[in-house]
Amino acid sequence: MRRAGDARGNTRELFKLDAALVNDERVGESEQSGAKPVGGASKSFYLKTFGCQMNVYDSERMMEQLTAQGYTETPTLEAADLVILNTCHIREKAAEKIYSDLGRIRDIKNARSREGKATVVAVAGCVAQAEGAQIVARQPAVDIVVGPQGYHRLGELIGRVQRTRAPVVETDFTENAKFEQLPTVRGRQTPSAFLTIQEGCDKFCTFCVVPYTRGQEFSRPVDQIVAEARRLVEAGAAEITLLGQNVNAYHGAYDGSRADGPPASLADLLGALAQIDGVVRLRYMTSHPRDMSDDLIAAHRDIPEVMPFLHLPVQSGSDAMLSAMNRRHTASDYVELIGRVRQARPDIALSSDFIVGFPGETDADFEDTLRLVRNIGFAQSFSFKYSPRPGTPAADRDGQVPEAVKHERLQRLQGELEQQQLAYNAGFIGRQVLVLVERTGREPGTLVGRTPYLQLIHFDGDAALIGQVVPVTVTASRQMSLTGVIGGV
Repeated sequence: MRRAGDARGNTRELFKLDAALVNDERVGESEQSGAKPVGGASKSFYLKTFGCQMNVYDSERMMEQLTAQGYTETPTLEAADLVILNTCHIREKAAEKIYSDLGRIRDIKNARSREGKATVVAVAGCVAQAEGAQIVARQPAVDIVVGPQGYHRLGELIGRVQRTRAPVVETDFTENAKFEQLPTVRGRQTPSAFLTIQEGCDKFCTFCVVPYTRGQEFSRPVDQIVAEARRLVEAGAAEITLLGQNVNAYHGAYDGSRADGPPASLADLLGALAQIDGVVRLRYMTSHPRDMSDDLIAAHRDIPEVMPFLHLPVQSGSDAMLSAMNRRHTASDYVELIGRVRQARPDIALSSDFIVGFPGETDADFEDTLRLVRNIGFAQSFSFKYSPRPGTPAADRDGQVPEAVKHERLQRLQGELEQQQLAYNAGFIGRQVLVLVERTGREPGTLVGRTPYLQLIHFDGDAALIGQVVPVTVTASRQMSLTGVIGGV
């Protein structure tokens, strides 16, 4: 069992194994693999990813750049000519873990230097964007600091460091042309793939650093997204998860070469992607309640490829706390919205995020959150203690809640959410569900896949089924997963 303060729910399993999600205090990490060098003397890289699934996508794109430039992946820091930490700034412990890792990397870099081996150390992602030159000042072993909007220039930044022997900090917010400048060749895909369609956020929730680290909302054009989705399918993907800090605020142009005409909504984009031959399943996250439009709700009813799963963070059941968070919706707004979603898609599985101990939260505010949870019922959720982030409005507010109170509230909320998830999964015992087979299991002859409701399920089967959708009857359930058999029992 995780310690108090960790996000609960399918945190490590939500979209694919080894891709950690936002708001996990442990800030899961995935070490991404490279591919063959282009030619000549091979250089090696080690890339470690922290935080959200958008960081996983960004890391994959950095890997593709490095592969094209002759780098190959190494699983060990000591063998790496280039070390990249792709960082997350959602929680305080996430940022501090970066500096802990950098201390170890510094020692390895110094040891390699004594052997005549050069090492370039890069910090990318949201900590890089938020702290900039402070990272180099705090840890001089760092050579490159590059924010999320600049990683498409990674090769250029490496070359500059190697020429000048001086650190480089690239954290300017520029026109978001990085997607056009990234490689178009995608590596071999697993059956489920990520695709970033939107970045940034204009909501400015008082607890959140995203507007300061990812910038204003930007939506990629439909034609570019469709082209990338086709490449993902050609490389082996059957399920595509659309990513964005505020993904249902998507408003991209239909044609990236033209700015005229009305923008496409997320529902329009889902409809276009569903027409691609080979796209079996479509998902999206993370959404904001204020952007859950009627046409998007209808898409869950009308587009078979859109899966019956919705991650829609509410954060609190207290109107006072929602106002203090600048969420711009009330608890009753959220309940009414969920009612409309369930009317359109009665079997939809719901997931949410919750913050306990936000500044000023009273016992009555917390009871409002428990009441909302019991009223709605969630298939899975993430809950965590409020963590002040420097530069956000809530960080310096009066009424900071004592740690012991946060701990007690979190335990109560997580207990409620865990019981809901256990009950939800138990309700599938004896039911047959369609499962997208993703990979082999740990035991020989076993497979792992996902139900339409994003549950992980284990069953016996041949590896030749990977990438296919097969009927599986559920025989047992746990909080985080199901067990089943192919076909009927």
